Amino acid sequence: MPTAAPAPISCYIRTKNEAARLGRVIEAARQIAAEVVVVDSGSTDGTVELARSLGAVVYEQPWLGNGTQKRFGEERCTHDWLLDLDADEVVTPELAEEIRRLFAAGEPAKPIYELRLVTAPPIGEPWWGFVNAHRRKLYDRRVVRQPNHKAWDQFEVPPGVEVGRLKAPILHYSFHSLGHIADKLNRVSTVRAEESKLKPRWVTMLRIVFAPPFYFLKHYAVRGLWRAGMYGFALAGISAYGRWLRDVKMYEIHLTRERDRRA
Repeated sequence: MPTAAPAPISCYIRTKNEAARLGRVIEAARQIAAEVVVVDSGSTDGTVELARSLGAVVYEQPWLGNGTQKRFGEERCTHDWLLDLDADEVVTPELAEEIRRLFAAGEPAKPIYELRLVTAPPIGEPWWGFVNAHRRKLYDRRVVRQPNHKAWDQFEVPPGVEVGRLKAPILHYSFHSLGHIADKLNRVSTVRAEESKLKPRWVTMLRIVFAPPFYFLKHYAVRGLWRAGMYGFALAGISAYGRWLRDVKMYEIHLTRERDRRA
């Protein structure tokens, strides 16, 4: 339970069969959010019951797509200031305190704030110094809304709008095994291939042949997975393969369309 007064923020979370990890996500969000809204798309593992038992407002909504499901959540929040969390993202006490200070004198000076996501792997300590990302997760819905899109669920900053950045992290429990991340990337690659703008066939073919080493180096060298030893090497390989699958599936779309034109 929260130990300090929450800020005038609604937190929304999309779920499906997240009972194993949703409890600490909701409890951590309640450190700072006056309201937690859960949008569930057909859980059968007790997710809905758990969320309600922890004080969340639950809406059951069949899956509309990544961005559109967030829009559904936005529209059911009481407050205009929103905190966008996935069901594997835990607000740290340090972040809750930083947000509390942000609202101490009224509405924050900026309408959008980026938060730092720190990956917490299933084995070992969180990766504090690498594989970090910044996401625009705290925002005023009167200024910006999530995209009404099946694949994309990150909004674009309106022209002239200044974005702030908070220092304290969210812990991102993004995968519970290497097999899990492989399955997750396979699903994501399908959605991205189907919903993204189709690139020319020759570009897709070049990527299939030549891009995999660059995808690997992006994760291993640039994002810093080399610091996680052999585990990081394996994860970089799986991540590169997941990105490559998008190219392969996009190429298959080209072939399918050509077949249908000839039919």
